[in-house]
Amino acid sequence: MMYRMFLFFFFFFGILAAQPNTEVYLLEIDYDDEKLTVSDFKNVSNDAGYDNQPSFQSDNLLLFAGNNGGQTDIAQYHISFNKKFWLHEGSAASQFSPQQIPGSPHLLSVHLDSTGRQRLFHHHLTSREYTEAHPDLQVAYFAMYNENILVGSVLGDEALDLVVANLKTKQVDTLAYNAGRSFHKIPNSDTMSYTYVNEEGNHDVYQLDMKSFESFFVVQLPIGVQDHVWLNESVLLIGSGSKLYTHDLFGDGGWKEVADLTTYKIENITRLVLSPDGTKLAIVALPVE
Repeated sequence: MMYRMFLFFFFFFGILAAQPNTEVYLLEIDYDDEKLTVSDFKNVSNDAGYDNQPSFQSDNLLLFAGNNGGQTDIAQYHISFNKKFWLHEGSAASQFSPQQIPGSPHLLSVHLDSTGRQRLFHHHLTSREYTEAHPDLQVAYFAMYNENILVGSVLGDEALDLVVANLKTKQVDTLAYNAGRSFHKIPNSDTMSYTYVNEEGNHDVYQLDMKSFESFFVVQLPIGVQDHVWLNESVLLIGSGSKLYTHDLFGDGGWKEVADLTTYKIENITRLVLSPDGTKLAIVALPVE
């Protein structure tokens, strides 16, 4: 139990200590015929503290975990209005990894209370109330496959375990050990992708068939890269340093530089997320002073 608590503080508070000044940036993208064009780059968190874990609520709404006077709360950024708002301010728990539930007007997020306990919560946006989504699921990172089923990593005995969890039936299937933090639904398919930490300590991307729970190796991410996103069903996008790279499953097998964001004075790109319509990209990076 004490070791699990240590793991929890390592994964959550370690992130805060390692990246205290991360910012969430938004940019327009156009991907066509292996060419990626970027425009309208902006800092949407614009805060000196920790801002991270973005996800799109819709094509016009971006969610992220943001610093709100020393506490991490869910921020909602309205793209059309260029405005940031806070959801559920004043909660006793810090809130991480906000995500829209598919087919629902509500959200999920991971709550961290003052005792170090973390739980998955439903956020009911109409009533402004939130309720526990799964009492026994110690979620670290996750993504939703549909309204009820998530794929994610949870605290295991020695590292993170890969699970598929049904929030309606409360069934949890553990599929692998030593999981990573990046999970995505692959476009135009019944599959999800996840990352797994291999024997060299690098992150491999796997494809998970959501009907059979069979996994298939996709590609190893470059050294130091932990996150990925899908531009379409066969092209992955990652960030490394201040640059963006793609990998085409039907290409030559290499990573191709497609954008250099150095002029925007950022470095150490970590997380990425794509809008539902594929025209906007949110990234997490460090500002260059």
